[in-house]
Amino acid sequence: MTFETPKIMGILNLTPDSFFDGGKYNTADQALSHAQKLVLDGADILDIGPYSSRPGAAEISSWQEMDRAIPIIELIRKEFPHIPLSIDTFRAEVAAAAVQAGVDIINDISGGTLDENMFDTVAKLQVCYILMHMRGTPATMQQFTQYDDLISDIAVHLGHSISTLRDLGVKDIILDPGFGFSKTIDQNYDLLMHVDQFHYFQLPVLGGISRKSMIYKKLGKSPDQVLAGTTALNTLLLERGVQLLRVHDVAEAKQLINLFYS
Repeated sequence: MTFETPKIMGILNLTPDSFFDGGKYNTADQALSHAQKLVLDGADILDIGPYSSRPGAAEISSWQEMDRAIPIIELIRKEFPHIPLSIDTFRAEVAAAAVQAGVDIINDISGGTLDENMFDTVAKLQVCYILMHMRGTPATMQQFTQYDDLISDIAVHLGHSISTLRDLGVKDIILDPGFGFSKTIDQNYDLLMHVDQFHYFQLPVLGGISRKSMIYKKLGKSPDQVLAGTTALNTLLLERGVQLLRVHDVAEAKQLINLFYS
């Protein structure tokens, strides 16, 4: 996959408690039906999430993660043999099982900080790795929003991780600066306005702001009411050269990219 034209990662949450669509797609039929819609709407990648990372979400075991994810991955892989699949997990054993089931990309919200075996696992599997910036855990991350310099601190953190991954032989890395993770609402907008600085690493940059609290809290709305706000901020991400949009609403993101790049 190349990124001369930005790509779209469609979100497929298998959780009962995700902040926007929890419980909608946690049966095999529901998940496959939504995967079909995402593909038809223009998704380039499907990101499968068996664990909710919203603050206050229930913690589940790695076995529960795999029980949710693996049958769905196998089902989608059979139905769509050519579309890249991503597993949204911070656990190395879940990542390894998902790759064995047919996943191509590991999307780790912790950037390797919550499982010391993750980087070695990625290197062994030789799959693409999405390296995200986060401090703490999903339950504690909003206690860690103190930065000397937001953009510089994130860049230094990512830079160290990139170096470690390269030393281990990991070839394909996508950077995610982590909108909404360990950042206040104001910090998220500061990050948005300066996200182009992460092109310094010469790696694809992912923007994941879809329906997040940085939008709906600022507007005083609920997540289901902020598609327009999501589209507006995705426009700013594209203007700043972000190459991969992670979204709930693929059709609208596809229209946006077509307007920019047709």
